[in-house]
Amino acid sequence: MTRTLLVAGTASHVGKSTVAAGLCRLLADRGIDVAPFKAQNMSNNARAVLTAGDTEAEWGEIGVSQYVQAQAARMTPTTDTNPVLLKPRGDGESQLVVQGEAVGHFEAGTYYERHWDRVREAAEESYRRLADAHDVVVAEGAGSIAEPNLRHRDLANIETARFADADVLLVADIERGGAFASIVGTLELAPDDVTDRVAGVVITKFRGDRSILEPGIEMVEERTGVPVLGVLPYDDPELPAEDSVALPENGGLRGDDDAPPDRTVTIGVPTLPRVSNFTDLEPLARVPGVRVAYLSLSASLADVDAVVVPGTKNTVDDLLALREAGFDAELDEFDGPLVGICGGYQLLGERIVNAHVEGVGDERVVTGVGRLPVETTFSTDKRVEAVTWDVSGAGPLAGASGEVSGYEIHMGDTRALRAVDRPVGPESAAVEGVAGTYLHGLFENRAVREAFVDAVYESAGRTRPEEKPDRRTPYDAAATLVGDHVTLSDLLPVA
Repeated sequence: MTRTLLVAGTASHVGKSTVAAGLCRLLADRGIDVAPFKAQNMSNNARAVLTAGDTEAEWGEIGVSQYVQAQAARMTPTTDTNPVLLKPRGDGESQLVVQGEAVGHFEAGTYYERHWDRVREAAEESYRRLADAHDVVVAEGAGSIAEPNLRHRDLANIETARFADADVLLVADIERGGAFASIVGTLELAPDDVTDRVAGVVITKFRGDRSILEPGIEMVEERTGVPVLGVLPYDDPELPAEDSVALPENGGLRGDDDAPPDRTVTIGVPTLPRVSNFTDLEPLARVPGVRVAYLSLSASLADVDAVVVPGTKNTVDDLLALREAGFDAELDEFDGPLVGICGGYQLLGERIVNAHVEGVGDERVVTGVGRLPVETTFSTDKRVEAVTWDVSGAGPLAGASGEVSGYEIHMGDTRALRAVDRPVGPESAAVEGVAGTYLHGLFENRAVREAFVDAVYESAGRTRPEEKPDRRTPYDAAATLVGDHVTLSDLLPVA
């Protein structure tokens, strides 16, 4: 019989995704057939995966956390791992994706009024398929499991606990303060039948001597009858982030802090208002000597050595926001290596046609930044597909060769207005110093990543540091974090 554990939280961003990924890798390492699951996710960081069930499409979208957890579980992810995905696009509206297929854009009230029965049925159907095919399902909740105003339509928490007959592991973040009150309050506010399922608590992001926490732990256990199974020290396994809340504030850096300044380069990333798939940058932040700086649109590019413009859920609105802030001038004058990915590629072109936005004229044409001689025409068709291309390095990707793999999730077709190189895929474009592509996961490919980093160092006139040996994978780091600090013997078959 399949066993299901729901990793739920006292709040958002308490570490549920890290704990779930760590559990998936721990179980997989012990030869247990495990699958991740999140009934409903809200994220603009999506991945293209194989569809499941009765559908004509081969590829669909899921949130990045379930993709990561599937990698940790060493299984091939499908749309069943995240059957309902909401992709925010601004103004209180989200695109609804059900079992991988985009079905429309809705405000929250409309979504629940018109689609609740459909999405709950889809979530349970996907869960049943996973449960039939695997020994253990590690489900992840969303936000807090104890929101009284949401309990009648809480798909990722309450409904999952019930239809999956799941045990619940409650996660609380102590870094923010108030963890013990959050634990007790959550257990008191959650529905009784869900509270009865809570098998234990894990406290995350603790800095210091654990003995300091013992009085609080004893009080929680005595008052609630629920054991505290572990305290995770503050440690970042460097798993891809689920949403932009995890991004550093303006100028915040990710990457190598150990390399000397004369061997360090900084890659600037404009934080677009509707940024999506910024996880494309994370492989760069793991390269020795590379720092990734997330910049507001009011920032200067004077102190960065290269720029990568990430994807966006709404290219035109972000282009207009970028122009209003004057950041288009920064991009126009920047003379270092410049790469645009997906929506970032589109806005680096000369113009966007069939733009659905007020105030752009009857022809609905918006002028782009103009760094690439291409034109993008929007349509209602959405491309979702995993792809493999032969790379012919050009522009800041010169030196890359061989095959590269990734995925495309975009609307619109891009054509060249003048002669360009095609570095990565038939719709890509490159001129000297600038490249654009629709390939998400671009820098996960070593050949492209190395070629780009070499170009950045060459442009900056600096020498790259040596590669660090035996760098841990994020999946193994998460497994070590959970395995070393959480008592799991009574919770899951990990012994």
